[in-house]
Amino acid sequence: MSSSIAIVQGWQAAANDQNIDRLLELSAPDIAIIGPRGRGSGHQLLREWIARAGLTLSTRRAFQHGDTVVLAQHGTWLSSATGGVPSDATLASRFRVRDEQVIEFERYDDLASALAAAGMCETDEQPSAT
Repeated sequence: MSSSIAIVQGWQAAANDQNIDRLLELSAPDIAIIGPRGRGSGHQLLREWIARAGLTLSTRRAFQHGDTVVLAQHGTWLSSATGGVPSDATLASRFRVRDEQVIEFERYDDLASALAAAGMCETDEQPSAT
């Protein structure tokens, strides 16, 4: 397994566990966070996003080319009010890694869009990376 995929998997595990200290260790201070509500950057935004998102992602497939990793995932959003599961979806995330830190995270509605944005294809899939 490449170190970029290992870093992304550690980042994702920290995000799922809401382990902010570990998440910040694995994130560049100016990490770019891109999603349906727009684009922002920095550790403070990352802290706020993790605190409110209620999102847990499980990885189904992993792709890599250079410093870019794409994960095909299943997401579950938990309601903070009820603790229940209001919604879930299949989605994909694109990460860029530099100097053993995630420098960019972007969420996509589907794998094809994430792979296209990353300039990747099915042949970039990494076996046993999930």
